[in-house]
Amino acid sequence: MSIPLRVLVCDDELMARKRVSRLLSELAGIEATFECESGEEVLAKLRDEEVDVAILDINMPGISGLETVMQMPEDRPYVIFLTAHPEHAVQAFDVGAVDYLLKPVDDARLEKALARARQSLDHGAAQGEEAGKASKLSKLAIATHDGAALVSPEDVTHATFDGALVTVHTAARAILTDDTLQDLEAKLRSPDGGPFERVHRRALVNLDHVERLESVDSGGYVACLSTGKRVDVSRQSARRLRRRLGLR
Repeated sequence: MSIPLRVLVCDDELMARKRVSRLLSELAGIEATFECESGEEVLAKLRDEEVDVAILDINMPGISGLETVMQMPEDRPYVIFLTAHPEHAVQAFDVGAVDYLLKPVDDARLEKALARARQSLDHGAAQGEEAGKASKLSKLAIATHDGAALVSPEDVTHATFDGALVTVHTAARAILTDDTLQDLEAKLRSPDGGPFERVHRRALVNLDHVERLESVDSGGYVACLSTGKRVDVSRQSARRLRRRLGLR
């Protein structure tokens, strides 16, 4: 069952913003609604609150909705743009929007856009389950400066990025690689990525090696691994992880 959504609405026009918030209040499955009137306020709100879906006006004073999205953290919410000009839709999809809504917003169209966003969120939560049905990846090839290291995927406890290179960790060794975290995630999720979860823009973990999740004040976690290592889990990733694990 889908969990309730936390939705942020940003529009510098008060009446337009209130209209969307009112329509959201009439829909089922909305846990919380946050209102912002500028891109700067959105970025500040995302540092303090867990948000699943952000509905942003494209044209705003200061930084635009498009610029706001480009400044969001990597684990950003799913984005739906608001616009009075349908030709702006191309720009919206170029920066990764799920959908766009034309002003004045129609309740049926809003509900449809949220359904698409929810489908994307639920798909991400279900990836681990679907990957478990695929055939096993017997060896993971990790690109190194002098060739490739071959390891069993189940032996990988986590991978971290230090700003220069990625290190792949097993209980026995640490392997520096030219692969990015995105490269590793793609390999491990195709065809078998069941236990692996991107928990931070700088970290990927194997949930089979996570023994405990410790809550932190930011709203995230610290993942305590079987090897004694500790890996930060960002606030947005923590919400996705709770969805995957069935936690509230």
